Order: sequence, then C-alpha cells, then structure tokens
Amino acid sequence: MNKLFSKPLHFFVLAVIFVWVKSYIAYLTEFQLGINNVLQTFLLFLNPLSSAILFLGFGLFLKRGGTWIVALSSIMTLILYSNILYYRFFNDFVTLPTLFQTSNAGHLGGSIADLAEWHDVIYFVDLIALMLVLWMKKQNFKQHVLPKKKAAAILAVGAVIFAVNLGLAEIDRPQLLSRTFDRSYLIKYLGAYNYTVYDAVQTVKNEKQSAFASSDDLTNVENFTKSHYAEPNEEYFGKAEDMNVIKIHLESFQAFLIDYKLNGEEVTPFLNSLAHDDNFMYFDNFFHQTGQGKTADAELMMDTSLYGLPQGSAFVLKGRNTYQAAPAILSQKAGYTTAVLHGDYKTFWNRNEIYKQMGVDTFFDASYYNMEGDRKVNYGLKDKPFFEESMPMLESMPQPFYAHLMTLTNHFPYVMDEGDASIAPANTGDGTVDRYFQTARYMDEALASFFADLKESGLYDNSMIMIYGDHYGISENHNKAMAQIMGEDITEFKNAQLQRVPLFIHVPGVKGGVQHQYGGEIDVLPTMLHLLGIDNKEFIQFGTDLLSPKHDEVVAFRNGDYVSPKYTSIDGTYYDTQTGEEAEPTAEMEAFKKKVAAELSFSDQVLYGDLLRFHDVKGMKPVDPSQYTYGKEETK
Repeated sequence: MNKLFSKPLHFFVLAVIFVWVKSYIAYLTEFQLGINNVLQTFLLFLNPLSSAILFLGFGLFLKRGGTWIVALSSIMTLILYSNILYYRFFNDFVTLPTLFQTSNAGHLGGSIADLAEWHDVIYFVDLIALMLVLWMKKQNFKQHVLPKKKAAAILAVGAVIFAVNLGLAEIDRPQLLSRTFDRSYLIKYLGAYNYTVYDAVQTVKNEKQSAFASSDDLTNVENFTKSHYAEPNEEYFGKAEDMNVIKIHLESFQAFLIDYKLNGEEVTPFLNSLAHDDNFMYFDNFFHQTGQGKTADAELMMDTSLYGLPQGSAFVLKGRNTYQAAPAILSQKAGYTTAVLHGDYKTFWNRNEIYKQMGVDTFFDASYYNMEGDRKVNYGLKDKPFFEESMPMLESMPQPFYAHLMTLTNHFPYVMDEGDASIAPANTGDGTVDRYFQTARYMDEALASFFADLKESGLYDNSMIMIYGDHYGISENHNKAMAQIMGEDITEFKNAQLQRVPLFIHVPGVKGGVQHQYGGEIDVLPTMLHLLGIDNKEFIQFGTDLLSPKHDEVVAFRNGDYVSPKYTSIDGTYYDTQTGEEAEPTAEMEAFKKKVAAELSFSDQVLYGDLLRFHDVKGMKPVDPSQYTYGKEETK
C-alpha cells in the first residue's frame, strides 16, 4: 500500500478517474441532454475520458508534475461547475462571449449561493483527495519523473479515444461541428471540456474576422444592394399598413405537397384550399435557399434578407453581429410589438442570443408551453397544442404586433404517435418518405384549427398572414423513393425544381391568386416591408420585392447554383427551365452565374465582417441586446 500512488503515472490515473466519474455524474444529473439511444449513452460515458487524458496529460511533461495535475484538474472542475451553475440559472452552457456580457454576469452573480446545492461537494472532493495524496507522496514524485516518450504515448492514447468519440458522434449527428446545431448537442457528444476548447476557437475566429473590418468594406456592398433595389409596386405598397403581421413557419414543408393526393386522398386539404383562395397570394415558384443552417438560415433570410453562411450557421457563429432585422425595423419604424413563438427551448440554434441582436421583444419558447407527456414529439411540442396555447399569447400582445410562429411536428425523421395520424403512410419502402405525408397532414390540420381560432378572436380581420416552408423535407438521399411518389426519375434538374417551398400572403382587402414569379426566402423581407408601407431602399438587403415589376427572378442557391424562369444552373451544367433539357452556355447564363456569386460573396462579407455596425439608417438606433431577457422564469 505504501507504493500506491507513489509514482506520477499512478497519480495521473487517479486524477483521470476522478474527472471521468464526476463529469459523467454531472452529465446525467445536472443537464438535460436528451439521450435518445445506446450510442449517445455510450458517447456521454466516453467523452470525459479523452478530455481528462489530454488535459491532465500535459502535467506529465512538467516538473512537479503532481502539482500541475492538481492545477489542471482544478481548472477542469471550474469549467464543469461553472457550466452546472450557469445551466441551473439560464438552462444553457457558458460561452466565452457570455463571460463578457456584464448583464448576464450580473443576473448570475448575486445568485451563486441560491444556485449551489449541498451535493455539489462531490464535484470538489476529488481535489481534496488529490491534494492530500500529493502532500503525502511529494517526496516520491520528486524521485520519479515520467519519461517524455511515455508521456507522449499517453497523450496519443487520449487523442485516439477522442478521434473514435468524434467519429461515432458524426455517425449519429452528421456535420456536428460544421452545422453547430446547439451547445447541448456539443456537450452531449463531445463533453464540457472539448466544447470549451471548440467555443474558444470559434470565438477567436469570429473576433478575428470582424476585428479587421472597417466601414470602407461596406462601400461595395452598398453599391450592389442599391443597384439591385426594386422599387415597390404602387398597387400593393402600404396595403397592410398598421396591420398585425402573423408569420407562420411550416417545418420541412415542400411545395410538391400542395394538391398532392396519396392513394386518392389530399394530403394537405387546408393548405390546398388557401392555394386556390382568391384572398390569398400563393407563390408557386418560391424556393428555399438554405445551406447548412437549414431552419436557422431560413429565419435569417426571412428576417434580414441576408444569406446564410457557406459553412455552419450564422445564428451560432455570428450570433453577436449587428443586424437590420424585421423585429427592430417594425418596432422602431412603425411602433410594433414583436415576438417569436416556438415549442422548443430557447437555446436551440442560439436563438436566445441572436434574437436579442434582432430586437425580438418576447421569445415564447418551450418554457411558456405545457411540455408534459404525449404533447411532445421529436424536437418539441406538437403543432396542435402549440397553436392552441399560442392564441392567448397573441391576444395578450399590444397591437400592432409582429408574431413569428414556428411549427415542429413535420421534422425529420417524421415520427408521430399512432393516434395523431389521420392518413395512411405512403408505401415506398422508405420509412422517412412514407411517414412524411402523415406529419404533413397533422400540421395541416393544426393550421386549419389555428385559422378558425384567429377568426373567432378577431385577429384574422386585421392581420397580414404569411405562411412559408423553411427548407426541403426529403433530401436527395431518398430520390429512389421520391421517384415512386413523383412518378418520374429524380434527376439533378428535377431535384433542383423540388426545392420549391410554399409561400402564402394574405392581406385583408387585397385580391390574391396564384403568383408565378420566381423568388426565394431572401425576397420576403423587402416584400413584407413594402406591403407595410416601409421602403426597404435604406437598408442593406439582398432580396427584392416579389410584387415589384423590377423584381429579380434569378434565385440563388447557397452553393452558387441558381434557378430562373429561363435557365437553371446546377453544378456547372445549364438547363432550359421550361423543358428540363440541357442547354449550351450563353452569355446571359454566365452573367446570371457571376451575379449570383457576387451576391453571395457580398452577403458573406456583411456577416463575416459584421459590417452592419458601420451602416446607419435614419430614424433607427442600434439594438441594445442587454435590454432583452428570454425564458418564462427569467422574465418574471
């Protein structure tokens, strides 16, 4: 027993075990990480091991290695416990930017004693044990120094374990690091310590990109957007002035579902009725333009008329940028109250941070809804209870208001409780495709009930209602099954045409009908502002008013491809949009391609350089994010 822990390697192994065990205990008891399968359970157990070996292993290279191991273990404990306390208060994880947000620190600082629990001693008892062992064995540690090759081999083992961890995580959650869904996902798959390193790297990269930007960088961007501006159509300008705006997000809803019949039965009868209602404008050549950010990209484009980033999500990577977003514009230009309503928790896609930059007054997230029992499915609250519970929230808002409601049920992998299904699945043999029709029907039924409630409340008569699909629901990985659904092979050209998503706009007193002009999500904000009587010319926006005679009908995809009424460009090949036949390149096709590349590049410059901080708009003040707090408990 006298030799136990008498060598640095023994001491190191003890420290690793301590960090590993207490981290795993914290993950299971302190955080709600949504463990859904055996692989996720295994990764949650595994990820603290690689972190402990890699972090503590550096102490093996240093003189007085035992002291360094205790110091490094203390730092890891600080990281873990800081996240525990922060999570107890904010239901979120610490990021470097939040450490510099004095308002957040102020909220937390006076509550440390209240946040601490008696059992928290388990997170520190290992440090006491390590210091005791170090004191008892310090003479032995001086006599035994671990060879550098052995220390390097130990770090290599940690690196291999981390590589296995990351590889398995990518299997369960593809593009984990590039799409950066949610901090809780990174904690679940990689652990608190690796997440901290990742967050530090991302923060430095983000700050470096914007640190060297200046107002001069905005000149070319302004020149482009001014030359690209489409003046409003006098027939529609201001027709929705002073009306409420109710914008409804249809998760993963593709336009091919409109009027589609499965086994002779309409899949979405309510939305079909709107598409043929002369009181609604239905845009049947409207495309999603999202990249890796998917839903977050759609939100960004719809609210700012900026494209998503080529890699990752601007909501996460550029969550502290300055924006000229719909909530702030409507609030400052027209006195609107603004809100987002969503049956998921506020941290997903970093919404609780970026919404502050956009000037969203209230974020009704999952904390405002009844999330108990079978009311939840997949990513959050089911659509029917979501709309039902949202009505009192809408009615409580001072008018005029801007309210963005986001559905969830029609989300991959399209699962739902058997009792909620009112249409039989398809029969392609591909479960994702087959179930898609059932969740779409459920969403359609939820929307029909919501409209009935809007009419009964009186809100329908004084509100502009906008309904849009955010991105594709069925990826090209399912082309074989989709060929059965569509009755034709899904070629590259056909796949591009399937990127249509619906857009509906209803303005009381304004005649609607089917609109055939080509457009995309980037065009919605200019269209909405013009309907509300606000000219978008003074803002940096890359879209154009869909109702303007000068609207640009070349729709850019995030990868540089495009679609237009005449031509479609896919991966360097051009097609006649009307026939689908390949076409020889012309000067006009190439000009469209260059214009799309320039447009995407200028938008990227705005986001990477945070250039809107240099752009002043008459009558508007920069949004102060410290004025906003989200979450039911936090706003009491």
